[in-house]
Amino acid sequence: MRRLILAWRAMFATLLGWVNLDAIEATLKADARALSDANTPPEGRVGPAPVGATGIPSATPPAEVTSKTGRSDAITLLAALQREARWLDLVQEDLDAYTDAQVGAAARDVLRGCRDVLQRSFQLKPVVPFEEGASVETSQTIDASRWHVSGRVTGTPPYRGRLVHHGWEAEHIRLPHWSGSVENARVVFPAEVEVV
Repeated sequence: MRRLILAWRAMFATLLGWVNLDAIEATLKADARALSDANTPPEGRVGPAPVGATGIPSATPPAEVTSKTGRSDAITLLAALQREARWLDLVQEDLDAYTDAQVGAAARDVLRGCRDVLQRSFQLKPVVPFEEGASVETSQTIDASRWHVSGRVTGTPPYRGRLVHHGWEAEHIRLPHWSGSVENARVVFPAEVEVV
């Protein structure tokens, strides 16, 4: 469950342009920034967070990337996840009042809906087509956006080792079209009112 939570945080840190250093392990920071660069079209690329002398991203947030419609692609993605999976309702809820079984039951449908949105929007596939635990060999040149090598790394690539995670890459980026007004560009989901 911890890996799932870290993966979600890394994905949204990448898409929204912020990194919560307390919540994301150090090994995920470089992967998250690399995934952001790989998934953002060149005309809207923000790039990795500015890095200080310590190698830690600075607190200055990157500029907001907006599409031609005047709305951030990150907001468009959040809107799709909320509309089709109620993802924001789950993550914004105070879960301390619920048992693990209740949270798990609620999360099942939310995660299924999120998977559908992400597959439709990005057509995600593994970076390497092997199961975790398989013996794999890296390419001769190590690109940090494609490979994260850990353990006893000596010599020059290619390296052979146990696959810890197969990685993810997007085959395309197809976010839903938004045609609302500029004034409402940051509305992720409308307030719902039932008239009685």
